Amino acid sequence: MSPRNLILILATSGFAGTFSSRAVEPMVGIIARDLNSTTQTIALLSAAFALPYAFIQPILGPIGDALGKERVMKVALALLFLALACSFFAPDTTTLFVLRIIAGAAAGGAVPLSIALIGDQVDMAQRQVALSRYLVAIIVGQLAGSSFAGLLAEVIGWRGVFALSTAMMAVALAATVIGFRGAVPGGKFDLGTAVRRYGQILSNPRAVSLFSFVFVEATAVFGIFPYVAPLLEERGGGGATQAGFAIGGFALGGLVYSALVTWMLRHLGLRRILMGGGAFAAAALVILGFGGDWKVDAAALLLMGLGFYMMHNTFQAQVTEVAPHARASAVALHAFSFFCGQALGVVIMGLGLRSVGLTGSTAAAALVILGVGLVSAMVLTKPAPPR
Repeated sequence: MSPRNLILILATSGFAGTFSSRAVEPMVGIIARDLNSTTQTIALLSAAFALPYAFIQPILGPIGDALGKERVMKVALALLFLALACSFFAPDTTTLFVLRIIAGAAAGGAVPLSIALIGDQVDMAQRQVALSRYLVAIIVGQLAGSSFAGLLAEVIGWRGVFALSTAMMAVALAATVIGFRGAVPGGKFDLGTAVRRYGQILSNPRAVSLFSFVFVEATAVFGIFPYVAPLLEERGGGGATQAGFAIGGFALGGLVYSALVTWMLRHLGLRRILMGGGAFAAAALVILGFGGDWKVDAAALLLMGLGFYMMHNTFQAQVTEVAPHARASAVALHAFSFFCGQALGVVIMGLGLRSVGLTGSTAAAALVILGVGLVSAMVLTKPAPPR
């Protein structure tokens, strides 16, 4: 299969899965009112999705290496389809939380394995650009989920948005099953082999650095997202629609990066890309801390999206090469670190908002993400030691 056709197939599931994961954030207030809950409780649906996504990774990675990445993706997407379909009928908060946990675990078999498949079939020299093309689908899914889910929820309700997510996932599942129908099945899963592979990966200092960077990056950047809508409502800056448009600025920043990545690699190099990404994300968090109009938030989140993807896409490309013999396992540990950081960031930001307020919380996050950009620029531009 050509890299172009591979990316097209993977893009369908990437778009649908990311839409379903991001659609909840701008609907926090609407879901809370409909289910007689609080915004703080419903905001934790983000963590309910992210944590199982993270903790399933150490299991799915070696299974994908052993049984075949395409086969595991088909099963995962089928389970995600069922979880989204059942969410439409969720009668209460508890049921919705359970279904989001299942959806998060199932979604864990989509994007990380897709990244590993691209690593299998695209040379390292072109891999970061190829991954950025795949990220376009992820980013557009973010944009649609973040921006239009809030708007749609005010028209068709949050259950209608889940119905739309289910329809998208049905298309993605069909495309994956048909597109990979000729894939060669893998062998058998062996626990001892999986443990040995993880030992080899974790003995690589470069791999450990990448896992650490992506964990801290996610903690600093994604903690604010579930609180954008409630904070806007509190200060009279808008409802779910305005929050969706503001959060959608992050995805637009990612699209800007995708358009510029080839130019950046040619003229800036990895060091300046990483340093610039940390600086842009830090500046965006400082702006968000002043709690301005939703349009100011949207501009800040666009800048944050640009900075985040400058760093994150670099980390993704680097991690696909730390263990070519166990690529799915390496990418899975990377995703595990990322989503653990994302879930922790939501909790830390919630505590920060209650204790030191918005400005103090975002200022602290800005210092952290700036540090990630500077340190990763120093570490990842050094030649990797021979293995």
